[in-house]
Amino acid sequence: MKGPLIKSAYFAAFLVAATYAFFTLRGPHGVPWLLEKQHEIQQIEDQNGKMDKEIERMRDHIKRLESNASEQELEIRERLKLVKPGEKVYITGKPKE
Repeated sequence: MKGPLIKSAYFAAFLVAATYAFFTLRGPHGVPWLLEKQHEIQQIEDQNGKMDKEIERMRDHIKRLESNASEQELEIRERLKLVKPGEKVYITGKPKE
């Protein structure tokens, strides 16, 4: 008599645990949420990689400017739109309204 009762109790416990696991994994913090978070992490890691490359490019640019005075002068003139006396500047393209 104990055998079938114990087996049915184990089966009921297993059924309750399986049902709980099913609804927990499908809930708002279940498997879909986990997959979404993994996707977000991958996107952020890709973005960080791009930013690392951009930072390295900027560091190289700064090193070139520090070591080369003529390149430094060109950068300053370009950014501030400066012209040496006697130089002619030709502006091409559509004027900004």
